[in-house]
Amino acid sequence: MVVAVNTTFTLAYDVYSNVPGAAVVYKYIRDSHQNDPVRTLLELVFVVVMAWYFFNNKPKAKDEVKLTEKEIQDLCDEWEPEELVPRMTEFQNSDLENMAVIAGAAGTKCKLADGKERLNFASNNFIGVMNSESIKDKAIGALHKYGVGSCGPPGFYGTLDVHMELEQAIARFLGVESSIIYSQGFSTVSSVIPAFSKRSDILVVDDACGMAILKGVELSRSIVKFYRHNDMKDLENVLKKINESTKKKPLTRRFIITEGVFQAHGDMCNLPVIMALKEQYKYRLILEDSLGFGCVGQTGRGTPEHFGIAPADVDIYCATMANSLSSSGGFCAGRKEIVEHQRLSGLAYTFSASLPAILAVSALEALKILEANPNLSVECQQNAMAMREILLKAGIPQIRVADGYQTTPIIHIRLTSRLSTREEEELVLQEVVDQCIRDGVIVSRAKYVEGQELHLPVASVKLMASAGHTRRDSEKAAGIVRDAFRKVLKAHRLA
Repeated sequence: MVVAVNTTFTLAYDVYSNVPGAAVVYKYIRDSHQNDPVRTLLELVFVVVMAWYFFNNKPKAKDEVKLTEKEIQDLCDEWEPEELVPRMTEFQNSDLENMAVIAGAAGTKCKLADGKERLNFASNNFIGVMNSESIKDKAIGALHKYGVGSCGPPGFYGTLDVHMELEQAIARFLGVESSIIYSQGFSTVSSVIPAFSKRSDILVVDDACGMAILKGVELSRSIVKFYRHNDMKDLENVLKKINESTKKKPLTRRFIITEGVFQAHGDMCNLPVIMALKEQYKYRLILEDSLGFGCVGQTGRGTPEHFGIAPADVDIYCATMANSLSSSGGFCAGRKEIVEHQRLSGLAYTFSASLPAILAVSALEALKILEANPNLSVECQQNAMAMREILLKAGIPQIRVADGYQTTPIIHIRLTSRLSTREEEELVLQEVVDQCIRDGVIVSRAKYVEGQELHLPVASVKLMASAGHTRRDSEKAAGIVRDAFRKVLKAHRLA
């Protein structure tokens, strides 16, 4: 017995001596026990519990359910996966099947698949450069020189000389220190917002802002407060409440976010009051001006110019290049440190292939045309005013032109009384659109992604003014839309 015990201890000692680091572990246990015996006991209990858990947590055979091959096959046959997207309604299918198809290049006039040419008031071709010959020539030259795409993000050999030239030209045009271009217009503001606003930061947002801004707000995971659309008293109340509730809390970044010209209404933000409030309550302003840049203001410098405010006074100014510049992508302009921060923190800039050179060159040429012809923005505004005047005097009590500045290029026409369902309203408005197309004018319903808007805007027919149209064309289009409403409302016995 004694020999067996001695042999066991000798064997254990040999194993202990051969284990690397065993001496260190032994010294740790000895010192720990001397300094705190209770701790040694707790550690021992912990080791025992863990060992018991691992060795006794195996599934028991009796808990297993064995299925036959037939039962497995029956379960597979009965399984019905959920649909990836909801089924389209009858109205949506009809809308898709009857969509107007353009045969050829889009412009102020378009030839549809039926071979007939019509006036185009459905495109955001605000300054009318979509079919500019000089832009076409520059684009062809860029295609031969640079090829189709950059095939890489800006930070990894995707930056070309024309990108830098375009950024400098935009900054120079707006009178700001610097600008940065993104390859997708929608992703511009939705990337800019989370680049600057993080958890615990505060965003105060107009509740009529579109989906691009709402997605950026969502991605930022910041504290979000909405104020009623263009209600400056409500905005001030929201700012006051935030100040009162955060007096004793750590200082965080704070932003007011608004659109310059609202896509859902066609009106402008009250920028002078917003600027005063942001200074008073120490906020920064993010202004998304895609429907104002190029077509609002005396020389097309957007909503700030309209109100006599320098674009440089706006902290962060964003817009798409797909509207007035008839290209693609978007830009953000402001102070140099604001721009440079986005080169590493702007997700859509860092992780997307850069803008194809052909589109950068096209945007640059369009900007040069706008600089050389500042009257283009004024012509667009005059055409918008001419159309609004005819529609406001239409004498049809069943429709109304959405409240908006006379000079903004987007015009919404809505029914004054709501029908039983939204789909019924859209069906009536789609008939108006179809009638306009038959009569020679392309217009569109305002379309939104349901479930993605904070407040789904009221259904409407949408017209887009352009400097590329003559005043006579604009008045003719407004007259055709007016007559189409009369005809359709009468057919539905709504007149």
